[in-house]
Amino acid sequence: MKLAGMASNRGRNLMNIADRSPGGATVEVILTNSADAPVVEQAEKRGIPTETVVQKDGESRKEHERRVVDALSGYDVELVCLDGYMRILSDTFLDEMPTTLNVHPALLPSFPGMDAWGDALEAGVSVTGCTVHVVTDATDEDGNVVESEVDGGPIVTQEPVPVYEGDDSDDVAERVLYQGEFAAYPRAVEFFAENRVEVDYEAERVTVDGDDGGQFPKRRLLSNDRATELRYGENPHQDAALYADNTADEASVVHADQLNEGAKALSYNNYNDADGALNLIKEFDEPAAAVIKHTNPAGCATADSLAAAYDDALSTDPQSAFGGIVALNRTCDAATAEQIIDSFKEIVVAPGYTDDAMDVLFEKSNLRVLEVGDLGERTEELTEKPLVGGRLVQQRDLQSLDESDLEVVTEREPTDDQIESMLFGWHTLKHVKSNGILFAKGTETVGIGMGQVSRVDAVRLAAMKADEHAEGKDAEGAVMASDAFFPFPDGIEHAAEAGIEAVIQPGGSKNDDMVIEAANEHDMAMVFTGTRSFRHD
Repeated sequence: MKLAGMASNRGRNLMNIADRSPGGATVEVILTNSADAPVVEQAEKRGIPTETVVQKDGESRKEHERRVVDALSGYDVELVCLDGYMRILSDTFLDEMPTTLNVHPALLPSFPGMDAWGDALEAGVSVTGCTVHVVTDATDEDGNVVESEVDGGPIVTQEPVPVYEGDDSDDVAERVLYQGEFAAYPRAVEFFAENRVEVDYEAERVTVDGDDGGQFPKRRLLSNDRATELRYGENPHQDAALYADNTADEASVVHADQLNEGAKALSYNNYNDADGALNLIKEFDEPAAAVIKHTNPAGCATADSLAAAYDDALSTDPQSAFGGIVALNRTCDAATAEQIIDSFKEIVVAPGYTDDAMDVLFEKSNLRVLEVGDLGERTEELTEKPLVGGRLVQQRDLQSLDESDLEVVTEREPTDDQIESMLFGWHTLKHVKSNGILFAKGTETVGIGMGQVSRVDAVRLAAMKADEHAEGKDAEGAVMASDAFFPFPDGIEHAAEAGIEAVIQPGGSKNDDMVIEAANEHDMAMVFTGTRSFRHD
């Protein structure tokens, strides 16, 4: 789509549109009514032709607009975009030209007029923004401006922008421009460039095809409240803060109560690790415990009692568990608390605590004790990852497998006990950074290889952890879980050397036949899940 821009001053929105070319739109010409408008120089730097049509002394609005139309008549344009064009346009212009858009620095119909920023401050609002609307005739038959009709055209899109305590008009104007107009105006142009817009002038309504809701709407608007400023971010040279989504009703470390208020506040890394730990133990209905280090499980287990589950989880890798995060899916009792304080831990997260357990845990002044309340259901459906210049949003990995989901692909069938270990390992592995490999016996981990760029190295790391770090257990006779398929048989070969007797993996490699053959040669049972469980964050 080719468009004409019209501005009386700097035309920063027009230059932003020219630079970004939303929907492939190009700015064919910039027209101004001011001979010294800075936008002319900026347009010329970009190789955009310019036209200047200054209103002459005694020239009427309509006469001036006819000359503007004449100046643009030599250009093939399909859309006109105003940006601080300090003239009210009448039907003399609008009837001759294609659809004309304007951007107003407020959320219309609130704060129309010339001082939208000051009006917003005076009204004491906490949110203002901008509006891109279709320009309609706001003059009477004699060419006089009808104030009530100014900025009254159908709305194409809007963008909210916060107003903070202590802001002045300059603060609001700058924020509205850079956070509001620079987002909304290119979006509106893209709508037109993609031929998705229908303007109903009689109904004063704009309809944008595909601009609907659903899980992944065309536009996401999020509002989070700052819960606290943190001491620093991942590293001491990085500032950080925690923002809370107060609409979330799932058990969360963000909304957890820190029971020992005298202990130091949680850090950026503490929140990140505690969130990972809590998400892991939500996988299990049985009493479960997990120890997390740098968002990876150092160990996880379920058992008949919470104390037994914690003991099994810790014994997977007690060395790495030093300074880790403990998560429990039951009320913490004194027996479990006594085990937790036997070695240094940063945080313990649980639905609740008995009085005796709190007495024990509070003996450690630097151990933060978080109570998240009833775990309930996992209701948050999306996860997101900020990127420089945007964010990735995806469905949360809530897959839950049972025996019926497993396809046996080897000559040897897995035993009931191995299937139990496979399913435990799979649901734990979802929380291990990829490439991830997990060894399990019963419903406890015995070795975890995480975050490797080679799947074979992840197998070797899990074997090393089981042989050198685990206490009272090893990989002999264990089950191996892999978060993605084995591209070659070498991962199976190394697993066999470690003593693995059964494997759960997604399958789907072009070399599946070779991998299955290797498992058969080592008398392993192997099942395919048909789905992988990568976790890259």
